[in-house]
Amino acid sequence: MTRILHDDLEHGFATRAVHSGQVPDPLAGAVMTPIYQTSTYIQEGLGKHKGYEYARTQNPTREVLERNVASLEGAAHGFAFASGLASVDAVLKLLHAGDHVICGENVYGGTHRLMEQIFGRLGLHFTFVNTRDIKAIDRARTPATKMVYCETPTNPMMLLTDLAAVGDLTQAHGLLFTVDNTFATPFFQRPIEHGADLVLHSTTKYLNGHSDMVGGLVVTKRDDLAERLGFIQNAAGAVPGPFDCWLALRGTKTLPLRMRQHDATGRRIAAWLDGRADVPKVYYPGLPSHPQHDLACRQMSGFGGMISIDVGDPARARRVAEGTRIFRLAESLGGVESLIGHPASMTHASVPAEMRRAMGLTDSLLRLSCGIEDPDDLIADLEQALTR
Repeated sequence: MTRILHDDLEHGFATRAVHSGQVPDPLAGAVMTPIYQTSTYIQEGLGKHKGYEYARTQNPTREVLERNVASLEGAAHGFAFASGLASVDAVLKLLHAGDHVICGENVYGGTHRLMEQIFGRLGLHFTFVNTRDIKAIDRARTPATKMVYCETPTNPMMLLTDLAAVGDLTQAHGLLFTVDNTFATPFFQRPIEHGADLVLHSTTKYLNGHSDMVGGLVVTKRDDLAERLGFIQNAAGAVPGPFDCWLALRGTKTLPLRMRQHDATGRRIAAWLDGRADVPKVYYPGLPSHPQHDLACRQMSGFGGMISIDVGDPARARRVAEGTRIFRLAESLGGVESLIGHPASMTHASVPAEMRRAMGLTDSLLRLSCGIEDPDDLIADLEQALTR
């Protein structure tokens, strides 16, 4: 279990990104957190050690990452896991067989698969609703409901959930409120400030930012949830290795710089796409035409680099996805390089087709992760792919 220092929150975000969670290296005074590449630790005697016994339970590199991200989210505790889905898995293990979860209908396909095909078989029950509609969330409540789970903005439809409204609802009824903040990052949005109990990330994405590791992280302000998550982390053992933690920690140091560029590029490309007659739909919260633009301005300080577009025809979507030169066709998002993906056949292939259609996730939808390259080059790349 890790806790940030209370005075950390007195500093600005960029200062915390660089320094929070770190302690001086006791051996050589290294400025950067060392990679503690070890599986076990010497004990001076029975029951006498330096706070570390076995690397599944504790690792100094991992603890620094956990404290760092907790500070950025305004939380008190952080827990790192081997992947983003391992983080979702740990959160769902807070529940018991028979419990009911209300989940946003547009979540990452792997999250939907984990809920329905794994935890559904183990006795948890899930209702997927449009979490844009607070009344729909309230109607879905049952006496067995224990958690409301959402992404905002959603993957890939870029829909928003009113965090403050859901926070009020869950607090009024004693429900856990869990938010996947991967797309926005704590630089642009901090759900705990709006009433969330648990915030999770795929650190693979923006927090790391360099597409060279896989990981996840959960933070909370609540001591009771932290105690249970610490137990689950150790008991289930889905922890990241120290090198992956070091890579993610390297990434958080530049998070403010990168997110400003992702955001600037995302806004420019979205506006350019929105003006094209050959792109019927552009999904980006930063556009005034987005139906929840006002909400985005209230609860986010920026809109990021994720854009989804519907090009109107599945065959054309294939041509565009396979025709870009700087945007690379690949899974994942949030790296310094720009990526293009086809959610229906890639990230959301495991979501039932009728559910995809109901939320507007068509076979002609493409998802763009705008990197930090020169925006003019990215626009030219999309231009040639759309007109080829």
